[in-house]
Amino acid sequence: MLDNETKRRIDTARDILVGKVPDPKSQVEQITIALVYKFMDDMDRESVEMGGKAGFFTGDNERYAWSKIFDPRLGGHEMLGLYGEAIVKLNQNPNIPQLFRDIFKNAYLPYRDPETLKLFLKTINEFHYDHSERLGDAFEYLLSVLGSQGDAGQFRTPRHIIDFMVQVVDPQKHETILDPACGTAGFLISSYKHILKENTKKMPGDMLSGEERKKLLTNFKGYDISPDMVRLSLVNLYLHGFVQPNILEYDTLTSEDRWNEYADVIMANPPFMSPKGGIKPHKKFSVQSNRSEVLFVDYIAEHLTPTGRAAVIVPEGIIFQGANAYKQLRKMLVENHLYAVVSLPGGIFNPYSGVKTSILLMDRQIAKKCDAILFVKIANDGFGLGAQRREQPGSDLPDAVNVIADYVKAARSGSLDTFKPEEKPCGALLVKKEKLAENEEYNLTGDRYRVIEKRVNQKWPIISLGDVCEINPKKSEVKDLPIDTMVSFVPMEDLNGNRINFIPKKEKPIGEVIKSYTYFKDNDVLLARVTPCFENGKAGIANGLKNGIGFGSSEYFVFRPSSKILPEYIYRLISTVEFRKNGANQMTGTGGLQRVPIDYLLTYLIPLPPLEVQREIVAEIEEYQKLIDGARQVVEGWKPKIEIDAEWPMVKLGAVCGINPKKSEVNSFDMEMLVSFLPMEDVGIVQYIVPQKEKPLGAVYKGYTYFRDNDILIAKVTPCFENGKNGIARNLINGIGFGSSELHVIRPQKNILSEYIYPFVVSDRFLREGKTKMTGTGGLQRVPSSYISELEIPLPPLEIQYEIIAKIESERKFVDGCRELIKIYEDKIKRVIDKVWED
Repeated sequence: MLDNETKRRIDTARDILVGKVPDPKSQVEQITIALVYKFMDDMDRESVEMGGKAGFFTGDNERYAWSKIFDPRLGGHEMLGLYGEAIVKLNQNPNIPQLFRDIFKNAYLPYRDPETLKLFLKTINEFHYDHSERLGDAFEYLLSVLGSQGDAGQFRTPRHIIDFMVQVVDPQKHETILDPACGTAGFLISSYKHILKENTKKMPGDMLSGEERKKLLTNFKGYDISPDMVRLSLVNLYLHGFVQPNILEYDTLTSEDRWNEYADVIMANPPFMSPKGGIKPHKKFSVQSNRSEVLFVDYIAEHLTPTGRAAVIVPEGIIFQGANAYKQLRKMLVENHLYAVVSLPGGIFNPYSGVKTSILLMDRQIAKKCDAILFVKIANDGFGLGAQRREQPGSDLPDAVNVIADYVKAARSGSLDTFKPEEKPCGALLVKKEKLAENEEYNLTGDRYRVIEKRVNQKWPIISLGDVCEINPKKSEVKDLPIDTMVSFVPMEDLNGNRINFIPKKEKPIGEVIKSYTYFKDNDVLLARVTPCFENGKAGIANGLKNGIGFGSSEYFVFRPSSKILPEYIYRLISTVEFRKNGANQMTGTGGLQRVPIDYLLTYLIPLPPLEVQREIVAEIEEYQKLIDGARQVVEGWKPKIEIDAEWPMVKLGAVCGINPKKSEVNSFDMEMLVSFLPMEDVGIVQYIVPQKEKPLGAVYKGYTYFRDNDILIAKVTPCFENGKNGIARNLINGIGFGSSELHVIRPQKNILSEYIYPFVVSDRFLREGKTKMTGTGGLQRVPSSYISELEIPLPPLEIQYEIIAKIESERKFVDGCRELIKIYEDKIKRVIDKVWED
């Protein structure tokens, strides 16, 4: 376990560097170089104290010893010069083993500030090399700052996902273990710790003989194309007890030098991104492709020993994309290597990427014995899927380990009939290989087959959406029209969320839009394909287009129904929660540019009743929709309003309220006392906020915002502020709450009530003007507290405030009734759609 003092030192070293070395990767490199430099000096000193001689800093290199840098006779610039010279020349020191020389290869000092260096080296000097596991844990903590995407599309794999994969694969003490894209060696170190744990009675690995332990340290191998990653891996392994770690700077995809080397266990999270123009691999791969994710999976499958096992994280493109290389790869995996697919939630790599991933599990022996593939779905990996990835209860990972272990045991023992997936957690599902092979797609999307299994006996034929629709019709249909032909233009903002109709408001000459925009015509169905518009239900049927033709956002999919299906029926099917949820899970891309792939639409399975039945379904839904639209108009149009009397005095909010009250009010309280805890994702757009989480006061006092019962909370950061994330805190544990640091707190004082203030701070004017007052850059813009303090509001007597609040509450009850009506009729629509699937 990482102790707090070691963590503090690492954080301090990074804080010192951040002004001169802002890039986290460069900070890690500088700390790594300094630590190894310091540790070599520690080893020399230890050797001398035990009666031996210094091994590293001798002869001409003695002047570079770490202790010489701290000579009090050296001035700041002399220290700077000596240290800078030393780290450049250390890799030329013949007394230093090749491992350390590799670490110092191309090392240099990226800044020239003596004071920064002095503070930095003083912090590094507090570390001591003592052969303990603590140093390894400290270095892993340092590497955890490397969460951002690398140049080749690498992402740091979360530790709990690495440990999960290692548990599933279960490497043994006699097996060779390889990571062909090793990054900072996380999979190798987790495997090493796993083997020690499995061979422990009292102390880690104490059941291993001396010979077994010696052999074990030679069983691990890693490749990486980046010299920086190789350097970090070497240090990481060294600090975990590997005297001569086997990490090589090697391009797994383009070099043939190690093609004939195999491993018993391979685990990896290879780069997801191919460079522009693709990879230029050698010719020994079974699957011919220039996509890095395809080639890495091919490499892993082909480099297992006959009894080997593998676990590899892949982007969703591998799972379902229709290009020949992807299908060829999946065919090879299903027929010879694959035994299970584990679907991971889409936010595993947040905040750096929202890319959806899965884990492919390979074992040739099991693959030969089984005629089906196991699908397992992880909905909760133990962390929230927001940007902060905060820990949360209810992880599915332990259950998933057990499900996979049960399946492997049944397969190896030849008793597969005892494995009942319907009795297992994590949505366990077995799909026959012959089912996967249908249409030569070998699609590995578990939910696709879950739907088929569930609905296989329903009465209407099941067809793919692509079989009854043309998706994204060709612009060539209208290319011969005169360039001044006027057509409707529909930008994304004009497409409604959860509304079947939209009104084309703009017109443009076709010559202006035909090249860059999406083409459609009357009766086509439009669907937003990009996040968050897809999840928010932006879709609709085009009608009333100028000359029957429309163009719009390049982020639309267009469905053109055949004579077998109604556009209204298509719209209802693509508006279901199931369709959107599954589509969101299959999105590809990074960050805010994630999109639903067209293959998802082409292969999405739907029931196809006759046209007369479709008309009956659509007509019934339309009646319900009219009631929903009316109720929604009330809900969306209502805002609490106050009729102001000109006689009431105007006051600044800061004069009658405390803005962001001080935490010092509770610093004398027992730090073990439980208080309510409110992360930003739990802040809604309703008047009263009742936090559902609790934490000890001491755990939240330093990093979070303090508030009490009846305080008004307002999100201050974009886009949460504009989206109306605010409310009045209620029912707090011990009357105290802490929450996101991105909250402003308004505490009413005498003669004013929270419920009276609330309508003013949720008004359109308050939100609109607040946005103009924001400071900061990009996604970190915030509303200053001064904007809230200076806000002027009328202040009637308390009895009038109570009357106003009572009137607002009466209106709110009516609006809440409309909300309930919407829910009732949305459920009715869902039941109508569900009936289509019934027997």
